[in-house]
Amino acid sequence: MRSRTDTRPILFGLLSRTRATARQIVLASLPLMAATPSALANNIQLPDLGDSSSGIVSHAREQKLGQAWLRSFRSQVVTSSDPVLYEYVENLLANLATHSELKNQQLELVIIPNPTINAFAVPGGVVGVNTGLFLYAGDEDQMASVLAHELAHLSQRHYARSVEAAQNASIPTMAGILAGFILAATAGADAGMAAITATQAAALDNKLRFSRQNEQEADRIGMQTLLSAGRDPNASAEIFERMLRETRYTTRPPEFLLTHPVTESRIADARNRALRMPKGDHSVDDQFYYMQARARLLHAENPNVAAKIFTTELEGDSPSENASRYGLALALTESGRFQQAAEQIDFLLEYQPENTLFIMAKARLEAKQGNVKAAQKRLRAALRIKPANHPLNTTLAEILMDAGSYSQAELVLSQHSQRRPKDDYVWYMLAEIRGLSGNILGLHQARAEYFILNGIYDKARVQLDNALKLAKSEYTIALINQRKKDIEQMRRDADM
Repeated sequence: MRSRTDTRPILFGLLSRTRATARQIVLASLPLMAATPSALANNIQLPDLGDSSSGIVSHAREQKLGQAWLRSFRSQVVTSSDPVLYEYVENLLANLATHSELKNQQLELVIIPNPTINAFAVPGGVVGVNTGLFLYAGDEDQMASVLAHELAHLSQRHYARSVEAAQNASIPTMAGILAGFILAATAGADAGMAAITATQAAALDNKLRFSRQNEQEADRIGMQTLLSAGRDPNASAEIFERMLRETRYTTRPPEFLLTHPVTESRIADARNRALRMPKGDHSVDDQFYYMQARARLLHAENPNVAAKIFTTELEGDSPSENASRYGLALALTESGRFQQAAEQIDFLLEYQPENTLFIMAKARLEAKQGNVKAAQKRLRAALRIKPANHPLNTTLAEILMDAGSYSQAELVLSQHSQRRPKDDYVWYMLAEIRGLSGNILGLHQARAEYFILNGIYDKARVQLDNALKLAKSEYTIALINQRKKDIEQMRRDADM
């Protein structure tokens, strides 16, 4: 699993984390640790949600808030670039959204490689998930219950309703809460908890924090979403019980429990409500457990330690033997024990020869063993069946790039970037590949898209200016000039 930080210094050494304008979040490490929540909030300038005469926040303004927040968050927090986890959670969210009360079901996902429990939803359809949620959830329904709860907050517009009640006072408070999310992912969970908790405490009179009524409403609607999706509504109470049990003796509860307080009575209410609902008929497979295995490997001390744990599970008790074997195969590959890894992967492929996870695991192993042609052939055969598959496309591009086949890798990612124009990792990879292949015009254009998605508009404009100097065709020049206009509109939106 390639981390975004593995290759970034090659082409993005010029990227500064210090932001130049007041409308961008400024969270440099030492000042950040010493700053008060209110000071942090003052460094975030979000789109104006409305004033005392405007009533409830419009959907359009919520959308602008979400986009501004997402760009700022990406610029400050290392996010996951694992396409497998993204595809899984995106599909899970899409399924839940179709059974929810959300009117706009276009959601944007951000995954944070952090072992603590957390999930959150931001106005405008942005959903965030810590990889730690995979570690704590017992099965897919439990994870789905957390996501359904967050979608309920969005569908009922709890943020907007809080703003309507609190009017202007909510603007700096919401900024403070968003700053807390960033603190939790960068400076550490305790700092983030302090920022969120202190900010919320100051805003209690203004009703910004999810009220007990909001939480009960989100519980009820989230459970209904689970049931409509054919899932077990008991999962809501189960995941909350699991969180409380596994964090009972910690000095500070996880962020999710601070922003979504859970009590024994709330769990009992969820249990009683589930008793009155029929159990869902959703078929259970191992897909969640495969994702859990990836998260466990990500947060293991090292691949050798992870391999020992997965081996022990295979010899004893495991909720999914195939997932333990899959995790073992990945760990063995990362630790360089290729022959042992091949034995595990071949066993899995015999069981499910068309499973893309196993196909990619085999292809990565073949590439590491120097058999790049076999890896390419395997992935291209899978892509003929699933040409738009995100993990397959990025895996093939990475293997081609590592093998020095830059033109082929560029072709794969150029096409894929059209399918995922808001995926900053795709643009990051494409910029790197274009630089290596000598496509300098394309390099500047891809860098510009990466910077735009991260809210770094000054650097994006510099890249577009550089691209303009190299552009020859009127069509390309027109595209670049339009993108420069888009940047100015994004700046205006962020200042609204």
